[in-house]
Order: sequence, then C-alpha cells, then structure tokens
Amino acid sequence: MNRRRATLVAALAAIGGLVLPPRPSAQGGLTGGALTGGGQIARTYDAIMDARFTEIPALLPAVCPPAPSEACRLLSVVSLWWQIQQDPLNRSHDQGFQTQADEVIDLMDRWTKREPARAEAWFYLGGAIGTRAQWRVLRGQTLAAARDGKRIKTALERALVLDPALQDAYFGIGLYHYYADVAPTFAKMMRWLFLLPGGDREQGLQEMLRAQSGGQLLRSEADYQLHLVYVWYEKQPQRALEVLAALATRHPHNPHFLQHIAEIEDGYTLNHAASLRAWQALFDQARASRVANSEMALARAELGMALELSHTGKPEASIPHLTNVIAAKPSAPVGAEALAHLQLGNVYDRLARREQAIAEYRAALAVNPADDPLQIVPRARAGLRVPAH
Repeated sequence: MNRRRATLVAALAAIGGLVLPPRPSAQGGLTGGALTGGGQIARTYDAIMDARFTEIPALLPAVCPPAPSEACRLLSVVSLWWQIQQDPLNRSHDQGFQTQADEVIDLMDRWTKREPARAEAWFYLGGAIGTRAQWRVLRGQTLAAARDGKRIKTALERALVLDPALQDAYFGIGLYHYYADVAPTFAKMMRWLFLLPGGDREQGLQEMLRAQSGGQLLRSEADYQLHLVYVWYEKQPQRALEVLAALATRHPHNPHFLQHIAEIEDGYTLNHAASLRAWQALFDQARASRVANSEMALARAELGMALELSHTGKPEASIPHLTNVIAAKPSAPVGAEALAHLQLGNVYDRLARREQAIAEYRAALAVNPADDPLQIVPRARAGLRVPAH
C-alpha cells in the first residue's frame, strides 16, 4: 500500500472519493433518496465487492430495468476497476477501463442535461467520475484526478441540493473535507490551483462515518476507504484491521482484504506472527479455490508467508514456499517470479549460502518485467554486491 501513498494523497486531496448509490430498504426501495432499482443494484454491487466478477454480466439484465440503463453501465465500470485492484501493477485492462469510464461519464453527463432536476442523475455522474479518478490516482495522473475531483464535488453538491436525503453523498464530501485538511503542502497548492475550498479533518471523518453507518450497499466501499484513513493518518492500525476483518467476513471470496490485513500486520503493527497467520489463511483459501483468482492469491500468499517466516527467525522454512512460486511461474501478480528469486537470494545469504544467493539474484534480474514495477533491479544488484543479512 505504501507504494501508491504519495500519489494517492495528492489526488484525494482534490477528489472527494468514489460515490456509490444509497442503500436499499428491505422493500427494495431507498433509505433516503430516490434511486430506482436499489435492491437489484445492491445485490450486484455486493457481487463486485466479493470479487465474483464473472457473474456480473449475467446479473445486469435483472438490474436494468428496473434501474436506469446508465446504472448498469456504471456497475460494469466499477467491476472492471475492482478487477484492476486485484493486481494493480497489471496494466492490461487500462485501455479498456479508460474507454469505458469515459463513455459512461459522457452518458451520465448527457443524462444530467436531459433531466437536470433529477438528483439520481447527478449522483451517478459523481460515481462515474469518482471511479475514473481512483484509477487515475493509481496510475499517477494527479492533475487529471484533481480535475475529476472538482467535477465530483460539483455533482455531489448538486445531488444534495435536489435531494438532501441522499445521505451516502456525504461520504464523498467527507473524503474531500478530510484529505483537503491532512494533505501535505504540495497537495494543498494543487487544491488552490483548481480553486477548491479548504478542508476540515474532523468534519470530514464524521461525514464519512455518517454515510458509512447508513447502510448495506455503501458500507463495504466506505469501510475500504476508511481503513486507509485509519492506518495512514489516524494512526489507528488496529481499527483498520477491525474494518478489514469485517470486509473479509462479508466478502470471503475477495482475497484483497486478507492481503491487506497481512500487509498492515507486517508494516504497521510489526506483528509478524499475526501477518503470517493472515497469509496462511489466504493460502488455505486459495489452495481450496475459495477465493477469486486463486492461483494469483496462492502465489501472493506464499511470498507473504516466506517473508514472515524470515522475519520470525525461520528463513529455512521459507524456502519451499519460494521454490513453489518459482516452479509455478505465475503470470500474476506482476513480478511474482522475480520477487520469489530475490527473496530466495536474501534467504540464502542469511544462511551463508553465497553461491546459491548469487544465482537467485541473477535469476531475479533475468525474469524481471521490463518496467521493473517492484524495483527488483536495484535490490538484486545490491545483493550481488553485498550479502544480505
């Protein structure tokens, strides 16, 4: 997660976050504003959060109608965005995502012109732009994301003027207020460049929590964004872990949440035993094919387990996990095979097996992706120069 942090902070200071439809009531209507087909939208969005991406095309015909056709177009884009998040260094979906996102934003924009007094149209416009903005954050397109942010804020405020009962809109507004306050100086200068107002950390957090507590559909996305706030700025990693644990329980087919639990335990709480348990849980689920992209999740889990075994003084026990990844030659996640060679080189150096370590560092360089997204090259070359300890 730290890898994206600087770009994410800069853009979110001007964005306002992904905005999602309000929660449905038990009768399939709406708590608050008038979102057509709320119950069907909720079920489909739950499938996206559970990483059941292959089911989405079959679910959409039962959503639109009754929901407007624009809603299903947006759900397809959100589904693709969450697929990208499963392996964020993989850029193979980028062109398709950008094309679809641009088309949906144009569709929503035309809807607001056709029905300017319909709050639902403005709400969906904010959601469509927010989805693209998050992708632009991931790809380091900070200025473009900031431009999107200005449009998101305008759309959300318009939706709330038309229908103040659209409580979930406060989540996007809250994200803006929060990040605009906590962002570093360079991000605040960017905010000034786009003539956006200042923020309020406490108000923003309360607005996010207000929307997060409001319901079923938005809760998972809100929890996901809030866990980042808790771990990065509120310095409450345990609270972030609680939120992620709830997400993993609600959406057990999505390996992303267990992965983040393991990473926070490793990088923030420094509880390597807990991190190892989380990676082990992901390993067990992946091996049983109970999570999406099970082969990718398995490779990621074995790399994580190997790292934590080394951290807990058991470097030799990590070797089988790393050789498993190397033998599998996984195509995902990006750079997994090269990373396994690098980690194995470090292990061999710790065990004073220098010749084997050198061979692994060279192997890491040989199979490393050309754009070196994991920064394997400097680490492997450092290992070749000086034994790792």
